Amino acid sequence: TSSAEVKENRNIGNLEDHPIASTDRARGGTTSSKRKRPLEEGNNGHFCKLQLIWKKVSWSVTPKNALVQLHELKPGLQYKMVSQTGPVHAPVFAVAVEVNGLTFEGTGPTKKKAKMRAAELALKSFVQFPNACQAHFAMGNCISPSTDFTSDQADFPDTLFKEFEPSTHSEDFSVYNPVNNELLSTAYRHGRLLCHTLDLMGHGRPGKARAAKAESEKNPVVLLNELRSGLRYVCLSETVEKQHIKSFVMAVRVDGRTFEGSGRSKKLAKGQAAQAALQALFNIRLPSHIPSRSKCHHLPQDFADSVYQMVAQKFQELTDNFTSMHARHKTLAGIVMTKGLDIRQAQVIVLSSGTKCINGEYINDQGLAVNDCHAEIVARRAFVHFLYSQLELHLSKRREDWERSIFVRLKEGGYRLRENILFHLYVSTSPCGDARLNSPYEITTDLNSSKHIVRKYRGHLRTKIESGEGTIPVRCHNAAQTWDGVLLGEQLITMSCTDKIARWNILGLQGALLSSFIEPMYLHSIIVGSLCHTGHLSRVMSHRIEDIGPLPASYRRNQLLLSGVSHAGARQPGKSPGFSVNWVVGSSELEVINASTGKRSCGSPSRLCKHMFFTRWAKLHGKLSTRVPSHGEMPSVYSEAKLVAQTYQSVKQQLFKAFQKAGLGTWVKKPPEQDQFLLT
Repeated sequence: TSSAEVKENRNIGNLEDHPIASTDRARGGTTSSKRKRPLEEGNNGHFCKLQLIWKKVSWSVTPKNALVQLHELKPGLQYKMVSQTGPVHAPVFAVAVEVNGLTFEGTGPTKKKAKMRAAELALKSFVQFPNACQAHFAMGNCISPSTDFTSDQADFPDTLFKEFEPSTHSEDFSVYNPVNNELLSTAYRHGRLLCHTLDLMGHGRPGKARAAKAESEKNPVVLLNELRSGLRYVCLSETVEKQHIKSFVMAVRVDGRTFEGSGRSKKLAKGQAAQAALQALFNIRLPSHIPSRSKCHHLPQDFADSVYQMVAQKFQELTDNFTSMHARHKTLAGIVMTKGLDIRQAQVIVLSSGTKCINGEYINDQGLAVNDCHAEIVARRAFVHFLYSQLELHLSKRREDWERSIFVRLKEGGYRLRENILFHLYVSTSPCGDARLNSPYEITTDLNSSKHIVRKYRGHLRTKIESGEGTIPVRCHNAAQTWDGVLLGEQLITMSCTDKIARWNILGLQGALLSSFIEPMYLHSIIVGSLCHTGHLSRVMSHRIEDIGPLPASYRRNQLLLSGVSHAGARQPGKSPGFSVNWVVGSSELEVINASTGKRSCGSPSRLCKHMFFTRWAKLHGKLSTRVPSHGEMPSVYSEAKLVAQTYQSVKQQLFKAFQKAGLGTWVKKPPEQDQFLLT
């Protein structure tokens, strides 16, 4: 051991209150002899405990970072500089390393941090380590309770590695007490990783052992305060629900990020907020505070960052390294498809940009114009284009084409998604509407100075402003607009992106036409680049319609996993461009739509317009198995074809009634004339 460690051992030795007998000094003569005879003095086991701590400290070494750990496992690795993006004042470096045939890429504000991140990701690909504690410390994993592999909650990647370490609370050693937590936390802060030492001379009273175990399972607020002292919590809202039951929402800001929790009391809400921070920042899940899968709304941060990077890199590739004139955007969206949460098999399937809607004068009664060119909405329409392509593979007579499709045929009719395929939506900024307007992302370091206001229309349905940006609450009571009114100058009303995503969480992404072929398709997660507050986003996406009631088979109230990104790109300055772009996997280039007219710049209809989708639906009708029985000939009018999926239509009406029942306003539909066109 180094001289510094010897001095540290001496200092710990000086903490012992019971002096060693002179006879032992004469007999032993050296420090080493005292270590060999820890039980001679007894002292009710205290000296034995001290000697074990002393020994453990003398064996400990300065924790090695991820680079050192990886070098010991795989010496001679070559780190390569992949790219440098971002503005000059805030560059983002990407460094890659190849280990065991797999390439791991890390990003960071400096090359050193990017290299360290790549090493951390590479370390996580190993199943066992010569020194598991030190390896996990290098990867940033704090010691946490062992995880049950049979539990649905064990779906985060770091679980696998922790199972190779000894459990902190073993049933076979129930009488042993862990070393004082203060000593461990002090050593942790000073860069020393000490394993739990056991009190071998414990009194063996089960009651005392249980008390020690309970003490070690700390409240999340207490544990978070030990890791980050001086935190302040603020009450964002206090509401009175049915039968005078109060509900509180508390928030805390940790390391520049805001975490939120809700509960029947401020204490419970603080606990939820602290638990969210512990899980996101330190990967700590306390046993008594582990949420059920239905209430866990946070996506693993590493995964969310990877999805963001994939979308950004694909957009960079399609715009010739952002040099294309169509690279300019205010909002970028993309959908990534994965098998489980394995990012190595992830694929970007659609991309889009845009922030504007069609002008009322250009509304089209032949289904040839795209009404809403906001990035999230265009991404969903591009996703529908992708679904048609996957269904069309089943028109082939070759079995290998069927196997390439993401759909499998059901015996009872129709198609469903293959097992374990998930879809993740990335949006560069919080969706327009209530999610952005009322999101308290502007909370400052001093939470008490927050300007957060609970507005009258919090959670209300909102509509987009024609030929502009921003949203206003729904004010009209009529569920449909009139064609003549819009053509005579009335503003064309389009529902906000927040409300449309909430609708997708009930009805699915596939729309009415495809519902006659496939089961509802839901997003697994949403990753938001900036202006993101996941707690409020969760409320407006799912919790506004908790009272929707029972839904038919295959439909559900989808619970999205939500996340921000660690290093979001800066929003581009200046006015929003008047165009929207879209890309679907399999196409070679971007399609550009004039947002004001809803058509391509050359005047031809977009591949995402209603008429194009109706044409593709008609080609599938009668050739593919359907979920609904066919009655007579194929509908020739678009609006009638949408009514074929009767269950979808009934669930949609159920959703609209739920919004009204909750006092959130009336869903406003487009003039019905725009859907009454024939297939030509």
